[in-house]
Amino acid sequence: MKRKKGNKVVVLCILTIFLSATVFAWETFLSPSDLTVLRSDYGDGKRTEEYEVTVGGKTENIFLEVNEREYTGKEIQKLFQEVEKELDRVILGENESFDRVEQDLQLVTQLSGYPVEIQWELSRYNILNIDGDIVAEELDEKGTQVELRGTVFYKDEKMVYVRNVMVYPKTRTGFDKLFYDIEQELKHVEKKTRKNASFQLPQVVGGHKIKWEKEKETHWQYVLFAGIGMVAFSIYKEKEKKKEKERKRNQELLREYPSVISKFTMLLSTGTTARNAWEKIVQNYDEQKETLGESLAYEEMRITSHEMQSGISEGEAYERFGKRCGVTPYLKFGTMLSQNLRKGSKGISSILRMEAIQSFENRKSAARRMAEETSTRLLLPMVGMLVVVLVMIMVPAFLTMQL
Repeated sequence: MKRKKGNKVVVLCILTIFLSATVFAWETFLSPSDLTVLRSDYGDGKRTEEYEVTVGGKTENIFLEVNEREYTGKEIQKLFQEVEKELDRVILGENESFDRVEQDLQLVTQLSGYPVEIQWELSRYNILNIDGDIVAEELDEKGTQVELRGTVFYKDEKMVYVRNVMVYPKTRTGFDKLFYDIEQELKHVEKKTRKNASFQLPQVVGGHKIKWEKEKETHWQYVLFAGIGMVAFSIYKEKEKKKEKERKRNQELLREYPSVISKFTMLLSTGTTARNAWEKIVQNYDEQKETLGESLAYEEMRITSHEMQSGISEGEAYERFGKRCGVTPYLKFGTMLSQNLRKGSKGISSILRMEAIQSFENRKSAARRMAEETSTRLLLPMVGMLVVVLVMIMVPAFLTMQL
């Protein structure tokens, strides 16, 4: 098996070397002399050749534009004869003869395989257009004669190609003919009754009874799409409203956090237990609620106080408080108080004091960000006001200049 593979490799190597040598020999010794320039065949167009020319020891690159081969006089006559036969075949299209044309003609301006251009003139443009399409709405049943005159150009030589065609209405059968007759009868009735205020649609054409039904313009789909759009927009607005409400709630909780943590830390520093400090803060809030108004953070603390009074363990109540608030500082605060109860962490007062300091710094940073956002929002109205002021100044100035 290995030997067979080795033989194949050797054969491929020998074949590659042989082909390379053959191509090299052709290009070096057997190819036409550099002094011979081969033209492109008829209709292939011109090309550009690049030559390296050496004269008196100096070398330059010269570009030569080589035109295609041109026909001789006899070849041109033969070419025109072939073009004439080909045009007879091509321009008929789906029609069988020039004596009866029912389908569009193909008045081409170029012929595939022939280096010629063709320009057309017609005797009846109201019957055929310059492309050979039948444009007449009504044609004589006896046929309409149209002269086709095509001028075939090759370089400076030309030939005139003339054909007379008889254009007839399209032969219709079956339902195609029936609906055509209905359409013609309808046009006839409309034309005949133009002095009347109204007219009746024909009920029988060609022995066939006709049922008429006017196409109605429907709007239900627009109502459906509008309704779907409104529902989608309503859902979107509801979600955005919910997000905005949640964002405002979180912002309010974050604003109140420094006050909560500082009060709690201050009470702990006096030797008060965490639960007593919590109860005193809630009691103080209840006393001042009517005067200062409702606070989200203190309301959550009041709920936690009621939970502890109802029998929920103090640690679990603190953790539930953090989860209900749903904001990172409160989650951290509830967790710290719960761990302090379970593990008896030392230095809780100092930890909370650092947390209070950090919360005030965070509040300052948030205030700065809000101020920057407000100034950015005010930029667009300010630009609008500037445009209005410029218009108020420039318009009178231009009017004065015109006067």
